[in-house]
Amino acid sequence: MKHYTITDSPYGPLTLVADDGVLCGLYMADQRHRPPEGNFGSRDDTRFGAAEEQLTAYFAGELTEFTLELHLHGTPFQRSVWAGLRAIPYGETRSYGELAEALGSPGASRAVGLANGRNPIGIIVPCHRVIGAGGGLTGYGGGLHRKRRLLDFESGATTAGRTLF
Repeated sequence: MKHYTITDSPYGPLTLVADDGVLCGLYMADQRHRPPEGNFGSRDDTRFGAAEEQLTAYFAGELTEFTLELHLHGTPFQRSVWAGLRAIPYGETRSYGELAEALGSPGASRAVGLANGRNPIGIIVPCHRVIGAGGGLTGYGGGLHRKRRLLDFESGATTAGRTLF
C-alpha cells in the first residue's frame, strides 16, 4: 500500500512516497517524469520520520550519505544506474560516460542519461551529481537551477540552499 507526505526543503516542497513503508519516491513540485498524484496513495504525514530527519540533516550540511531503505521500481539496467549514482561520493560529480564505464557499459552514456532522468528518488539517489562530458550541466528532472544549487551546496559554495557569494 502506498502513502505520501509533502515536506519543505530549501529547493521547494518535496513529495515523499512509500510503498509498504519503504521509500520509493522523492519528487520536486514541477519535476519532469513526476507520476500523477493519484499514484502516490493516501496522505499520511506520520510514516516518513527517518526520511525527513535524514533530509533535514542533509540540508543542514550534517549528512553526506543517506542510509534509508529504498524500493527502486525500474528495469534491471535502471536499477544498476541508480546504484551507480549512490556510489558517487558527496561533493563529487561524474560524467554520463564515466558512469557508463563504471557500470561496464562504456558505450551506453545515452542510456545512462535516460535512466538517470527516470530516477524516482531524487536527492537521496543523487542524479544531480551527473554532468556532461565537458563538465557542463545537462538535464535534470528538477530543473537545471536546482541541479546547480545542489552541486554548489555539496561543494560548499552554499549553505542550506542559499548562495554565499
